[in-house]
Amino acid sequence: MSDRNAPDFERLAAAEPNLRHAGAVVDQAIEYMTKEHIDPISIASALLGGALGMLSGSLPRAAVLAVLDQARASVESGEMAELSHPPAQGHA
Repeated sequence: MSDRNAPDFERLAAAEPNLRHAGAVVDQAIEYMTKEHIDPISIASALLGGALGMLSGSLPRAAVLAVLDQARASVESGEMAELSHPPAQGHA
């Protein structure tokens, strides 16, 4: 019997190119909205709302809640703060 909650690594690997592409498109959208002087809270709220809508339309409620639990854990651990302020890199 397979565990329904176990990650589907083949599906995740197949999604990698799409994930990179989607990430690049989102990055461009954020850059555009920032240049249009849309405040960061509005940008983040719109992106989060859209993401939750996409997740809710393609995953069962329990899976969406698991994603949100993981996101909350990342915020609580400080991981998200580290991502929003990457360390400075030197120039070669």
